[in-house]
Amino acid sequence: MMAKTTISRRTLLTVLAGAGAAALTGCDPAAPAAPTSAAPLPDPLLVEVDGGLGVLRGTDRQTVPHGVATADGRLVYASVPDGADTALWRIDAGRDTASDRVRLPGRWVPQTVSTDGTRLALTTEGVSATKERPAGRDVTPVLIADAGGVRQRLRLPGNVVPEAFTHDLAGLFVLEWLPPNAPDRYRVRVVDLATGVPGPLSTRDKAPVPAGAEEEMRGDGRQAVLAPNRTVLYTLYTHQPDHQHTRDRISGRPGSDVHAFVHTLHLQQRWAYCVDLPHPFGEGAADGHAMAITPDGSRLYVADVSSGAVAEISTGELTVRRTVRLATGTGPAFAAADGERLFLGTGAAVRAVDLAGLNVAAERPVREPVTGLVLSPDGSHLYVGQSAAVAWQDPISGGELGRAAVPGLLGLRGVLA
Repeated sequence: MMAKTTISRRTLLTVLAGAGAAALTGCDPAAPAAPTSAAPLPDPLLVEVDGGLGVLRGTDRQTVPHGVATADGRLVYASVPDGADTALWRIDAGRDTASDRVRLPGRWVPQTVSTDGTRLALTTEGVSATKERPAGRDVTPVLIADAGGVRQRLRLPGNVVPEAFTHDLAGLFVLEWLPPNAPDRYRVRVVDLATGVPGPLSTRDKAPVPAGAEEEMRGDGRQAVLAPNRTVLYTLYTHQPDHQHTRDRISGRPGSDVHAFVHTLHLQQRWAYCVDLPHPFGEGAADGHAMAITPDGSRLYVADVSSGAVAEISTGELTVRRTVRLATGTGPAFAAADGERLFLGTGAAVRAVDLAGLNVAAERPVREPVTGLVLSPDGSHLYVGQSAAVAWQDPISGGELGRAAVPGLLGLRGVLA
């Protein structure tokens, strides 16, 4: 969907119906197969299909059951029911190898993996932080595991969804839903894994957030992007009725009437800060918004195709530097960026936006509605997901260089470098 460090917050998916399903070590041999495309992909890809994750390599189509991947897609934890228990293993999708299977007592669903791929948080039900609301509950069981098996069992008070590990693996960021038995809003907290005790984050100046001043969000978490250095997670939120940022609750100010912002979560320093997006961001459909970060991590771009608005955010200053209005579009939006261009896909077209002037340099029609955009690490290929195929273009000329059939394709996760 995004550039190579993009994640759809939490959601990190599962299962491709494709030929060669058992070829990836540890993949489910019972997975259905589909005809192999004659067009070999120049780069291996991690994709999202009906039911989950898949690895596309050359002309092979491989299945990863019930999996959750690192941001770069290279490491994937997969699981399957094993009687009353759960079998778990880790796949190195970049190298096409896998660990031995280990048994976890009870039924568990992978929820989120650390950025380095060494830790996994599992829950008894899978919930997407961007798309779903959990069922009501007073206590949430969480299992921390790695490729060797169980490392820790937690019973966290309240209704929580694991979101990300801290950079040092000593903490787990969670979304705590409120009220727990009839959730309609949530806040981000961090669980100390040594004690199992949840607590508030810090402010940007590293001061603890006072009791009662934590942000409570009600809107849609559209998607997230991980910084290239893996220390900061940026999440785009839209449609935030009656929302106040922590800084406003601490100061007593009423806050601004915004409908979208980028929630910045520092995984190393454990602080959070929100960058407000100006009107009209957040007033259109959530899926009409898309976000991408430049390879050096210095600039974050947010687009709303329904209004044509594009914003450039300085990740160092955490401020909106520029906004422009381009031609409008309809339908879900997707984005990828290199150091010179922002690529926006919506409907049956891909736009190349020059970053120097934030103006459209080219608009290129594609055969079918876009379902994802990913740039290869060397910038030589722009992969365009469509309804049942992946096409790859020359990013400069826009010419189609090849096309491969992928039945059931829903989106693109990244290139496996």
